[in-house]
Amino acid sequence: MAPYNARTTSEEVVRDLADQIKGKVILTTGVSPASIGATFVKSIAAAKPSLLILAGRNAAKIQETADAITAANPDIKVRLLELDLGSLAEVRKSAALVNSWDDVPVIDALANNSGIMATEFALTVDGFERQFGTNHLAHFLFTNLVMSKILASKAPRVVSVSSDAYMLSPIRFDDVDFKKGETYNKWQAYGQSKTGNTSSQGAATHVFAAFADEALRKHNGAYLVDAHVPDPNDKTVFQPWATSVHDSEKLWKLSEKLVGQKFAY
Repeated sequence: MAPYNARTTSEEVVRDLADQIKGKVILTTGVSPASIGATFVKSIAAAKPSLLILAGRNAAKIQETADAITAANPDIKVRLLELDLGSLAEVRKSAALVNSWDDVPVIDALANNSGIMATEFALTVDGFERQFGTNHLAHFLFTNLVMSKILASKAPRVVSVSSDAYMLSPIRFDDVDFKKGETYNKWQAYGQSKTGNTSSQGAATHVFAAFADEALRKHNGAYLVDAHVPDPNDKTVFQPWATSVHDSEKLWKLSEKLVGQKFAY
């Protein structure tokens, strides 16, 4: 496997990891046409996964991506899942639907790609700052609710797509909602929501994160850049608030409290 860099394409990584992709069930959120998520699923379709589950709020948009996949790969099975990350109740409904699919006992890889960026202040229907609620809390809840199917895989993998913007803000543990808008800064809010995630930028990194078994075996929970594991001492990549074990445990407990459910493994 050749070393990857910023110029590496998702198609290159798919060619290298085709054997790890073939026959797998992959669920991906945020696959609207022209998105990085759509590029990811269209790229891995060439390696003949068993099933691609495309999740998103807008049924017409995810259908458009599904049509593009099947046009290029007629034998690939695609299933659509309506998933509204703006409502925890809707997240629970979608997760329950996935868990009811007897013909899908296993999810080999979950790629949490969906997100919103630097929006004007608003609250979700559950009362959370919209970016934190959508980008972090909703994915946190959905992932844990379908975890039994992920853990049923022989090589389970969860990829949460992040951004360099996480450097803009740590988790504001005492005020994740910016005093309900009084102190709101849309870029700090976006940065906070991305500090709550780990992993990937760019579709090539998506593919590497989801399927590079050998390269990532000793790097569980790693933050990846340009389809590789960066030097953990590189201060241009890592900020202390994103690598703190204490803060990660604190965020997990806060997230459980906010979604109203505990998860133990």
